[in-house]
Amino acid sequence: MQCAAFLQFSNLLGTVYHRGNLTFTPDGNSVISPVGNRITIFDLKNNKSETLPVESQLNITTLALAPDGNLLIAVNEDGEAMLISLISRSVLHHYHFHRPVHAVSFSPDGRKFAVTKEKNVLVFHAPGKTREYNPFVLERTFYGAYDDTVSIDWTSDSSVFCVGGKDMNTRIFGAKHYSNLIVYSLGGHTDSIVNAFFERDSLDLYSVSRNGQLCIWESDTDLAGLIPYEDKENRVSSDEEDEEEAEEKQVTDQKDKETTEGKVLYKRLAKHTYKDARGEGAPPTHLMSAAYHKGLHILVSGFQDGAFYLHEMPDFNLIHSLSISDQSISTVSFNASGDWVAIGCSERGQLLVWEWQSESYVLKQQGHFNNMSCLAYSPDGQYVATGSDDSKVKVWNTLSGFCFVTFSEHTAGVTGVTFNQNGQVVISASLDGTVRAFDLSRYRNFRTFTSPRPVQFSCLAVDPSGEVVCAGAMDTFEVFVWSMQTGRLLEILAGHEGPVSSLAFSTSRAMLASGSWDKTVKLWDVFESKGARETLSLMSDVMAVAFRPDGNEVAVATLNTQISFWDVDSATQTASVEGRHDLGYTRKDTDKITAKKSSYGKSFSTLCYSADGENILAGGRSKNVCVYSIRDQILIKKFEITCNLSLDGTQEFLDRRKMTEWGSLALVDEGDGEDGGRSISLPGVKKGDYSSRHWKPEVRVSSVRFSPTGREWAATTTEGLLVYSLDHNLVFDPFDFAMDVTPQNVRSSLERKEYSVAMMMAFRLNEHKLIQEIVEMIPVSDIDFVTDSLPDVYVVKMLSFVAGQLESSRHVEFYLQWCRHLLVRHGPRLKQTSLSLLSMLRSLQKNLSRKYTELSKICDHNKYMLQYLLSLAKIKVKQPRDSDDNESEEAMESCDASDSEDDLAAILNESDSASS
Repeated sequence: MQCAAFLQFSNLLGTVYHRGNLTFTPDGNSVISPVGNRITIFDLKNNKSETLPVESQLNITTLALAPDGNLLIAVNEDGEAMLISLISRSVLHHYHFHRPVHAVSFSPDGRKFAVTKEKNVLVFHAPGKTREYNPFVLERTFYGAYDDTVSIDWTSDSSVFCVGGKDMNTRIFGAKHYSNLIVYSLGGHTDSIVNAFFERDSLDLYSVSRNGQLCIWESDTDLAGLIPYEDKENRVSSDEEDEEEAEEKQVTDQKDKETTEGKVLYKRLAKHTYKDARGEGAPPTHLMSAAYHKGLHILVSGFQDGAFYLHEMPDFNLIHSLSISDQSISTVSFNASGDWVAIGCSERGQLLVWEWQSESYVLKQQGHFNNMSCLAYSPDGQYVATGSDDSKVKVWNTLSGFCFVTFSEHTAGVTGVTFNQNGQVVISASLDGTVRAFDLSRYRNFRTFTSPRPVQFSCLAVDPSGEVVCAGAMDTFEVFVWSMQTGRLLEILAGHEGPVSSLAFSTSRAMLASGSWDKTVKLWDVFESKGARETLSLMSDVMAVAFRPDGNEVAVATLNTQISFWDVDSATQTASVEGRHDLGYTRKDTDKITAKKSSYGKSFSTLCYSADGENILAGGRSKNVCVYSIRDQILIKKFEITCNLSLDGTQEFLDRRKMTEWGSLALVDEGDGEDGGRSISLPGVKKGDYSSRHWKPEVRVSSVRFSPTGREWAATTTEGLLVYSLDHNLVFDPFDFAMDVTPQNVRSSLERKEYSVAMMMAFRLNEHKLIQEIVEMIPVSDIDFVTDSLPDVYVVKMLSFVAGQLESSRHVEFYLQWCRHLLVRHGPRLKQTSLSLLSMLRSLQKNLSRKYTELSKICDHNKYMLQYLLSLAKIKVKQPRDSDDNESEEAMESCDASDSEDDLAAILNESDSASS
């Protein structure tokens, strides 16, 4: 295993959207989504997702992206804002508004941004637009609303912005001081404003309210007609006669002119409702979100029942409607070109990108509805399967971060999931009393294993050959063994006196380890004899068991927060680790005991060995994941998976402002109000509340697994599936370093055509870009010679480098030549140390299989297209031969057809050879 200090947070899977607004990047190819207290960027063009390495203290509710796409403002539930650079992927500044913020919007010119805070609107200078060191420089505060302000929209020239509020009014403010526009309020609605939009290059306005009313407002002044305050003073006449005539007018006429003359006036042109679009018999529902594209004049609206509509403005003509789910649509957003609409549903954790012109999905992702309970890596490390309490099994691509298949055949929570030996089958166990096998080629449930009498399966294991499936029961204390080929129940292993909590198969021998709450671990010889081969007695209930990769050692996690290591052959304990202090002391909001006392109820519930078997990864009912060195019996590194205070169990000490002499205020149930109503969990609920009550979920780690490639590990947590991986670009780790090993000497050796020397010096520096530069400058004809002259130490490093380059480089054939020569020349020596190189070889296999899959699809498509063209060339159109000219023309056509057939046949043969 690589040094644990180099493992850094890489990506967040399993959750695609939590709450808040969605925003597109300026090029329109990526959508930015708030996921809990993190931010994920979905690259729709390259089909990848990336989670920014920044974290807020609470869930993020509002996002605003600068027009240049370099700066992002994220505001959480408590009003704390982060200024994030999308170039360096880092936080530049923190600012606290001390109140919840509903909307943040940059002006189109990027020089200002506006923030809605309670009844006020704050306008700031954009970061970098002033010479002050503080990025958040307040320019002006606008007042006048009677209730919270919820939306902001700017005119095209950034001179005026409108604000919609819960007081059913839309107010228009000038970003600068204008004499004919100070504050203008538009009413006409009977419910709170959802959003308001300006027309392009105009002051005309659309406003939509929560009860589905749309008002169209027309202004008598265009943007060029706005008069700055200074110009009005300059226009005052200095002629005394004009002043005398003005004083002679009546007082009433003077007042009317002061209030109307020269001022911006609005009138309502039309008022529409969504009743026609929804139909006559449709039940009433609330409009939750709306977005308007000023270039295409299209309005999209999302409703509480999951329906959204596209209308052409200003005539309010319905383009089309669609219902995506039965849950509320929290936010909608257009990209720059207006072709794609991003839709987010917070209650389902669903994120959609809809192309309305072709009526097709560009992106359709949904996370698990409830907490994830288990995960498993495929043998090549390319896929991750997750099971959840929502009875679904999802398979994720670790490279793109997207879920590509969901299996929903289970009817209760999934408790275990694993892959077979070749990675083409996913097996899952559930509390519904079934173990199901899913085919990843046809995406179907092809095998279902059941017990003679109904039981609840709590754990799952598959032997290394993939022929035997075992599942432990929670209520009958038995282990059931099935045949994968026939689906028959082979044996029932009895002997435990408590629920079976964990199962694990040895990779080197036919041995099954089962841990139970009866404080024992039993070792079974599944194929040869009946009954337990060995019984390991422990001091507390067993929570998890795991075999070392070589199969000679088993690790056991118990309820007293200890991890003990046992030798399989002698059934003796070789080492132990005490982890109570490493799990950390945390206290829930509703706990009536201290954090130190509550730590006695915590333990490790999941274990996983590293690829080399020297370290072990442990997680449980805590926000910490610990990596231990087995040989030294010490903690190497502790990963804190989250600092999100929106989750329960992340703090050691509670806020004293919420503590009274009778206990914490969190113990008071305040109902299910929309604005901050608190609900405590029902008695006995630990994993999730299926009722309508909303409460803070407790942070915990349900499963941890190392990738077979050894480059990353993943954990299923309350926040989602967290992936930690190695980042080459941030680590300088020289090998066999010397004073004469410099980049200049490396390049000079390359110029002298000393390729072996240059490559070994580059590996000693261990800089990825330098190694890539040197390797790609070596001619293909010299690869064989350089491979022969490489020492064994550099052969392993070169193979690891080639494995990484096959994932991202376009020079596929070049690196395949390197791979072939290295394996042919040094294969026998590599085979002798294959166990220590297992992670590197699996990484190489993963990237080779992925490239093969991608290229084979292209070759197959070209092959079938050429076959189609070849069949068309064989069809000869027979025309009547009226004259010799027609005969000569037909002869020429037949010659051309035969020539084209020969050419296409030759191309087709080349395509077949290329695909092979």
